[in-house]
Amino acid sequence: MSQSAPQPPQSGPVDGNPFAKEAPAPAPGAPYPPQPGAFAPPAPAAPSRNNIALGLVAAVVAALATAALYGLIIGGTKHEIGWAAVGVGFVIGLAAGKAGGNNPVLPVVSAILALGAVYIGQMVGEAMIGADQLHVSFSELFFQHFDVVQKVWKDEADPLTFVFFAIAAFAAFSGSKKAAQ
Repeated sequence: MSQSAPQPPQSGPVDGNPFAKEAPAPAPGAPYPPQPGAFAPPAPAAPSRNNIALGLVAAVVAALATAALYGLIIGGTKHEIGWAAVGVGFVIGLAAGKAGGNNPVLPVVSAILALGAVYIGQMVGEAMIGADQLHVSFSELFFQHFDVVQKVWKDEADPLTFVFFAIAAFAAFSGSKKAAQ
């Protein structure tokens, strides 16, 4: 007295394979259906901001911080490390581009700020070195005798110094444009 119960409708195996599942339909715009176990597509990029004020503030803060750090590096090593100037420019451009977005003014301002930051950093380094040699405080030499610090810098500047100024400005310009993308 056994009665057979009706079997629920089942989808048939794909191509005779009992372990295969039916392939889901492809997503709109996708040429192929998603593969089992595949990762989810990446999230779309965040829209770039166009906030010039935020970009300028970030660039100025980065310029002050990197100028001080560059000056400390020069003062600590008693040598001008030109490649550090490239880092100064890149950090300024990166900060401006990330914070300010795709505004066309930011790369130019970043390059100008990078020139100023490298110059101030070199002045800080020269003042630190001079303060050690003259046995005076850094603040006295830097703030009260800045003309002496500038004269020493001018006498010690060589063509490579100005090459690194240009490279720092280029790094700031290109860093700002890349960070805004």
